[in-house]
Amino acid sequence: MRIFSKLLPASKMKLVISGIGVLALLVFAGILLFEATKAEVVVTDNGEQQTVKTHQDTVKDLLTEVGIAVEEHDAISPRLDAPVEDGMTIDYRAAREIFVTVDGDKQKYYTTTDTVEDFLSEQNLSFTAHDDVSSKMTEATKDGLHIEVTKAYEVTINDGGKKKKVWTTGGTVGELLNDSDIKFDKKLDKIKPGIKKDVTADTAISVVRVEKTSDEVTENIDFGTVTKEDSSLEQGKEEVVSEGKPGTLVKKFEVTKENGKEVNRELTEKEVKEESKDRVVAIGAKEPEPEPEEKQKVVQLSESKPKPESKPKSESKQQPKAAPEKGSESKPDKSKSSSSNNGGKVYQMNSTAYTGSCNGCSGVTATGIDLNANPNMKVIAVDPNVIPLGSKVWVEGYGEAIAGDTGGSIVGNRIDVHVSSKSAANSWGRKTVQVKVLH
Repeated sequence: MRIFSKLLPASKMKLVISGIGVLALLVFAGILLFEATKAEVVVTDNGEQQTVKTHQDTVKDLLTEVGIAVEEHDAISPRLDAPVEDGMTIDYRAAREIFVTVDGDKQKYYTTTDTVEDFLSEQNLSFTAHDDVSSKMTEATKDGLHIEVTKAYEVTINDGGKKKKVWTTGGTVGELLNDSDIKFDKKLDKIKPGIKKDVTADTAISVVRVEKTSDEVTENIDFGTVTKEDSSLEQGKEEVVSEGKPGTLVKKFEVTKENGKEVNRELTEKEVKEESKDRVVAIGAKEPEPEPEEKQKVVQLSESKPKPESKPKSESKQQPKAAPEKGSESKPDKSKSSSSNNGGKVYQMNSTAYTGSCNGCSGVTATGIDLNANPNMKVIAVDPNVIPLGSKVWVEGYGEAIAGDTGGSIVGNRIDVHVSSKSAANSWGRKTVQVKVLH
């Protein structure tokens, strides 16, 4: 100003200063006018608000002005081509990238929603309460969120004969039973296909309830019939010496039941509470007296013998005794020969039949006889307390056999005869036979 004041006169200096002031005033007024004509807009950027004054014509230009680049899946309201108006509110929400995997199938989505529940609804993705979803419905969405879903399927469990349908997303059979509140005994119950097996939609699961109980059965022991010869009783006659009496046998079994039905019964113990007493029968062995005619013949034979001539005593001493005439010899004593034909004890016994290939049979007898190798061999199973093992016996309707086997139910006066086939065993059935111990 000092330079100007030296170069210009004072009047002109005042004029210049006045012009500068007017220009400044005009510029200031223009600035005020420019600012006054700006539109005031509220921009919400992903939930954060800012107030912007702008002369931009469109929403897109305004967002570019504030540094917001709108992508394809972002949400903007109003539209990008909408004109900017004073007092308007612009809401911008950037899209988040979400991954959803359903039963191994992975898909990518974009969303501007706030929660997982809203996102699933937006994408028309619906899941049941039985499905396994890795994220909670109230969880907030965020860029890169991965939601894993395993769809549930229905499986039928046969629990002791009662069927029950349950929902599952997999795991093992044991885990499913626990989740379904189905208790089971790991030692006894049968789980199919096994508690460690993986469950699929095609898995059929069954729980067989196994129960073990004890049972006590009392049986009669049949008495036998023992015969003995009685020389005081005439042949052909029998006389009961003493009546038989059945014994008592107590058997204890372990009984296995599956789903309430008996499937196995195993003999664990047997005890003879009372021994049976044999019925004793006397068999007549006395020779019958000769008939009167036979006595007369004997007398006639004795009278027909010639009498020896009387000779001097000295001569008679030197003469040999005359031989008995033919027909005058005495008959042998039949009573002595009949006693030599006597055998061992004779019993009346209940009998059944079996084969070497019966259920539970090994085919080898208690004395080591291989019945499968000798299907036609005559062997009977006996109670060794009645007939010793190894004895040779005769069985009515069966013939001679060896007492070479035993059996759990062969007690007292019972036998089991070995036959070559099941049909022969069925034909034999159950019957009472006479058994004679030969030696």
